[in-house]
Amino acid sequence: MEQIRVSTFAGPGALPVIHNVPRPKISSKAALIKIGACGVCGTDLHILKGHWPKQLPWPFTLGHELGGVLVEVGNEFKTDFMEKPLAVGSKVMIPPLMPCGRYPQSANKCLTPVYYGRYLGFDKPPHLWGGWAEYVYVDLDMLPGTKVYKLPDDMSLRLGALSEPLTSCIRAFNRAARAGGFTWGDTVVIQGSGPIGILAVAAAQEMGAGRVIAVGAPEKPRLQLARKFGAEATVNIEEFELPGERVKRVRDIVGGFGADLVIDCSGHPSAGPEGIEFLRDGGTYVEMGQFTDAGSIMTSWHRICAKDINVLGSWGFTGNDLPLGVDMLYRTRAKYPWLNMQTLYPFSEEGIGRAVADAMAMKTVKSTIVPWPDLVQ
Repeated sequence: MEQIRVSTFAGPGALPVIHNVPRPKISSKAALIKIGACGVCGTDLHILKGHWPKQLPWPFTLGHELGGVLVEVGNEFKTDFMEKPLAVGSKVMIPPLMPCGRYPQSANKCLTPVYYGRYLGFDKPPHLWGGWAEYVYVDLDMLPGTKVYKLPDDMSLRLGALSEPLTSCIRAFNRAARAGGFTWGDTVVIQGSGPIGILAVAAAQEMGAGRVIAVGAPEKPRLQLARKFGAEATVNIEEFELPGERVKRVRDIVGGFGADLVIDCSGHPSAGPEGIEFLRDGGTYVEMGQFTDAGSIMTSWHRICAKDINVLGSWGFTGNDLPLGVDMLYRTRAKYPWLNMQTLYPFSEEGIGRAVADAMAMKTVKSTIVPWPDLVQ
C-alpha cells in the first residue's frame, strides 16, 4: 500500500518527527490534496513555544497556510464552498477553521471550533490533518465545517499559500473601516515586519491607505522587504531601542499629530502601549498580532480614554472574507514581490526543523515547506 509522509511534534520545544501512514480510501464527500507549499505561521511558532492558551492534542501535525492540488476526489465532492466546480487537478487552499456554521458572520469565533493544523491529533485516522505533510485529507461528512476554496488555474501554489495570512490582514482593515477608523487616504503604521506585517503593508495600500510606515526588525531581510512592498518609511527597533525614541521617530515621519490607524502584527505584548502613542487623538488601534497568549505587560488605560481612540481586536477571518484575499493576491501578482517573502525548505525532519528555527530567529520572512518541488516551480 502506498505510504504518505506526515510530520508531527510531540509538544512545545520538540523536534519534528516524520511518520509514514497508508494512503486513505476516499469516501464520497472526501478528497486528497497534494501539498505544493505550506507556510510556517507565527501561530505555529507560538504553539511550539507553549503560548497556545488551550489544550492541544499532542502529537499533531502543524501547518495551515497551504496551497495544493486535488489528486483524488469522491463522487459527491464536486464544488468548493462558493459553488465553484472542483475536479482532480484543481488548485485549492483550505482555511484552517472549521466552524459549526450557526453564526456565519462570527464564524471565526465559533465556540466549538475544529482546526486543520491545530485541534486534530495525529492519532485520528487517516492522520493527515495538517499542512506540514505530503498530503492533507478533507472529508465533508466527517468534518462538515470544512471549506475548500478553489484557486485560479494559473495561480502559483506558493502564492496560494499566502492567501490565508493575507485574508487575516484584510479582515483587520475591514474591522477598522466598519468602525469608522479607516478610510481612503489615511496614514497607517504597521507594527511588526514579519510575514503578517509585510502582507499588511500591501493590504493597506490596496485598500486605500495614503501613507504606510512599518516598525520592526531586522533590517535584512524584513524591513528591506517592507520597503520593496511599498512602505514609505521603516523604523528599525534595533536602531531606535527605546519606546519613546520610536514614538518620536514615527511622529516625525507622519506628523506630530500621529497616525490615523495603527495595526499590531508583531506578536509581542509590548506593542500595544507603544502603538497607541503612534496614534493621533481619535485614531484607531487594531490588535491582530496577539493571536496566542505571549504574556501580559503593565500599561495605563488612561491613554485610551485620554486619546479618545478606538481599540479593536481582529481574530483570523471567516470564509466570506477569503475571496478578498485570493483576489488581491491574484490581481496584484505582478505588482508586489510576493514570492520574495518565501524561503523554501524541503519536507524532511531537518528541513522542517530549519524552517521553524530560522523563522524564530527572524532570518526569514516566511519560511515555507515544500513537499513536492515540482508543484511550485
